[in-house]
Amino acid sequence: MRPDTPAEYVDHNAEAARLERTAGLYPEDAEHLLLQAAAHLELADDRPRASSLYDRLLTGSTTLENPFLVRALKAANLWEYGHEAEAKAIIEGVRAAAPRDPAPWVIVAEALEAHDELGAAQETFTEAAVLLLTDVPEPPYATHPVLFGRHRVRRMLGLTHDSWDTLADTLHSSPVSLDELHDPKRVWSLGSNNPAELEAEISRLRAELGTYRQALSRPFPVAVLHWPTDELAELLAAYPSLAAEYPSHEEHLATIEASLRELAASGTPNLGIVTGTVPSYEAFAASEAASPGDASLLPQYATTLAARGKAVAWPPQRGAVCWCGSGRGYGECHGTAE
Repeated sequence: MRPDTPAEYVDHNAEAARLERTAGLYPEDAEHLLLQAAAHLELADDRPRASSLYDRLLTGSTTLENPFLVRALKAANLWEYGHEAEAKAIIEGVRAAAPRDPAPWVIVAEALEAHDELGAAQETFTEAAVLLLTDVPEPPYATHPVLFGRHRVRRMLGLTHDSWDTLADTLHSSPVSLDELHDPKRVWSLGSNNPAELEAEISRLRAELGTYRQALSRPFPVAVLHWPTDELAELLAAYPSLAAEYPSHEEHLATIEASLRELAASGTPNLGIVTGTVPSYEAFAASEAASPGDASLLPQYATTLAARGKAVAWPPQRGAVCWCGSGRGYGECHGTAE
């Protein structure tokens, strides 16, 4: 379930409770699941409970995969319900720690921006860019929000473009330029009585929203299940009834790529691949009181893996190795399929 799903379609409190229960069943995935639960609580406007989940992660005995992300989210949440001093203290701590992951930088910088601390936001985005992108030939996709956010804040401050802003312009793929999207004056056009001006502004806002969601949202992707060669052989040896689903490993791989391409062509966003293992699948079947030989269980298993943060985004980034495990570049392997 997407944590940014509108409230009229989702009971965010119920979804948060479900994710907390799932975290209890899968403690190894508690960090990802509890962050999703906290996002739902924020959308339900229960920010104190969201903070309690962040504290639960930060004070727990398990080593976190990304503690600075949790701290950044906690700071942003605290500021939203009146705890400005504590939020700023956490933000300064994150900046001082200089994490190598761009997400905490973006979150704390946007928290500053949202509360009109534009100078501090610009400084934070710049610190992140210098740390993460100096002498980097091609900025990784995860760092793009750093450059886009920095461009936006500098535009609001009326600063002239520099080399980082030029790089942001180069990376931006929307037909609406960053200068247009980040023009502080555009908000005034929303009060226009001219239908053409309003329509143009709506197009700009839609483009910005799409870029923002693509870069910063944390949805569960629509995931397709992938079995490595050895795992598929073990699966079919144990559960021959699944042979109809997987005539051969080569056909299995081709079907994955074809399915994802078909979903992409239909406009389905946030596509991903999850890799199955027989022990994990058997444990899932047991939790569902079902037989692993039941083919209808396979898509449910894929969805559960995705919900636990196990999906890898598809298609792979340019130059990345193929998802199939061949070791070859995606463009030289399944990326060449018609």
